[in-house]
Amino acid sequence: MRRYQVIFAFALVVACCAGAEAQRSRAVTQSQVSPNASPTPTPAPAPASLKAKYEGGVAAFTRKQTGTLNFDDAGQRLIFKDKYQREYLSLPYKSFSAIWGDTRAVTSNAARVVGAVPIYGIGLTSLLMPKNKQRYFVVQFDDPDTKINGTTSFKLENKEVLASVLSTLAQKTGMKARGDGFIRDAQATSKP
Repeated sequence: MRRYQVIFAFALVVACCAGAEAQRSRAVTQSQVSPNASPTPTPAPAPASLKAKYEGGVAAFTRKQTGTLNFDDAGQRLIFKDKYQREYLSLPYKSFSAIWGDTRAVTSNAARVVGAVPIYGIGLTSLLMPKNKQRYFVVQFDDPDTKINGTTSFKLENKEVLASVLSTLAQKTGMKARGDGFIRDAQATSKP
């Protein structure tokens, strides 16, 4: 019995050492990096109007609404219109502090129903059902005219639309990339 313990201990030590060797960081040489490779391709410009769902966040606008998100370049603002094409809310471009995209995985209604079945074991099948990914465009704003600040979000169709909205708004507002989102430079906001 003692012999098997020694062999097992030896095999364990060899496996740990081999795993540690594989975890070392590797240096990237200049020949491995392409000089004109772009880290991410620039998405197509966003359309002037696109379908969205307002999720809340702006004071006095508490109801979730389905409608359209519109870029008003003449008025330098982002407008959300409800399903009757009435202006529901607007945010001036100059009030944007940060913009970014968010993804949430949501369990479908069918999976929730199956998961609630009171028969032992059937609820586990709901874990096998796929989750839907929902894409959100998030805006952190600080409006100097109304002295209101906060964070609001809009649910968009897919990740391509989200990427194009982020890219288009970053260009229109002069925001700089930071991580997966864009922020306004502090010096640009402090100018009189």
